[in-house]
Amino acid sequence: MLVTTTMDVTGCRIVEYKGIVRGIIVRSPTIMQSFFGSIKNIVGGQIGAFTKMCEQAREQAYELMIQHAVEMGANAIIGMRYDASDLSGRYAATEVLCYGTAVVIDHAKA
Repeated sequence: MLVTTTMDVTGCRIVEYKGIVRGIIVRSPTIMQSFFGSIKNIVGGQIGAFTKMCEQAREQAYELMIQHAVEMGANAIIGMRYDASDLSGRYAATEVLCYGTAVVIDHAKA
């Protein structure tokens, strides 16, 4: 699956727009990630455990977006973006959304 942040694919022609596709995942840190994150928050610096958790969430959201596009019959996604938000409250969690436009492209010269 070709995925691009641009709105076209150089050298290819978009022959059909399938629609918006997305992948969404909500993750929360483990007890150990929260503990070490709290310590790191006191002394400062990069919080590696949280970075790893966020990267895993982005990867999972990306894969879900691709799966959605395949189900729609697309062979490419254009205009791909990420969005994230903090879900505060009783449970600390982060929502990661990956979205774009599913299309069918012709690999022949546009």
